[in-house]
Amino acid sequence: MKKGPKISEAEWEIMKIVWTNKFCTSRQITEAIEKNTEWKPKTVKTLINRLVGKNVLGYKEDGRKYIYYPLIEEAECIKEANQSFLSRVYDGAIKKMLVSFIKENDLSKDDIEELKRILDERE
Repeated sequence: MKKGPKISEAEWEIMKIVWTNKFCTSRQITEAIEKNTEWKPKTVKTLINRLVGKNVLGYKEDGRKYIYYPLIEEAECIKEANQSFLSRVYDGAIKKMLVSFIKENDLSKDDIEELKRILDERE
């Protein structure tokens, strides 16, 4: 599997906005991020530039504005983050991770039924 770029927690926040909106200016990203953080516009622009440098975000010029768009699908980044987490925390052992999550979290009856269905499909 091809390794994707490592995206920091802060960069994830930027990407969530871009994945949701598909195309955004830095002003739109800043306005959206200010609803949940106290980040300054300069911080947001730094994160955007890092994502451009990692080839996660692309951009096109529109007059004096830059329009940013994702170069990597959200699902691809999630898959990479899941693999990284699994390797780092559970030594790659998915069974250990699943058992830990199931024991430590409350599952509804619907959650349990869905898990059973997924496992039955995998047999």
